Amino acid sequence: MGRDAKQILKELRTIPGVGEKIAEDLLGLGIRSVQALKGKDPERLYRDLCRKSGGPVDRCMLYVLRCAAYFASNRAHDPERLKWWNWKD
Repeated sequence: MGRDAKQILKELRTIPGVGEKIAEDLLGLGIRSVQALKGKDPERLYRDLCRKSGGPVDRCMLYVLRCAAYFASNRAHDPERLKWWNWKD
């Protein structure tokens, strides 16, 4: 892995809306840094997570993934777009 999982999880938790469990989910999807989310398709990540979980995952997770991808892909952030609930369908 290169870096200690604890350090990776700590970095992932710097993403707005990402706590311990979601950081673990991201790590399980192969995301090892905030930068690794840059340009990722949140819908694909959500489908992959559902597949890995063996069934549907709460749709709020998709909103968090959208927010996380936005956070990683942009240098300047609109504060309203850093709130995962503003990424609903």
